[in-house]
Amino acid sequence: QVQLVETGGGSVHPGGSLRLSCVASGDIFSIYVMGWYRQAPGKERELVANMTYGGGTIYADSVKGRFTISRDNAKNTVDLQMDSLKPEDTAVYYCNARHVITRPTRYPELWGQGTLVTVSS
Repeated sequence: QVQLVETGGGSVHPGGSLRLSCVASGDIFSIYVMGWYRQAPGKERELVANMTYGGGTIYADSVKGRFTISRDNAKNTVDLQMDSLKPEDTAVYYCNARHVITRPTRYPELWGQGTLVTVSS
């Protein structure tokens, strides 16, 4: 059984920083894509950033230049460094993993339980 566990959410003032971390637990051989999505109240879940096993990245336009994604393939972790936070970044942030290969099961997609980030003055 593979699980994604997130840590690092919380409350911060505008302009502040937070770092989210996610670890995938289990007997994992590889994970092709790891990343972060978010869902604000009343809105659909949206991609924030993701990174492939080889290091390719995608960022939402709204976070480019402010957020940085990183991952450790050996440890099956993905982090999201969030700087210059804005009130519109307030949302529940979800860790996501796609094409997870374990022994002996393959998972097309997995989600974490979500962690709340609140940006307000």
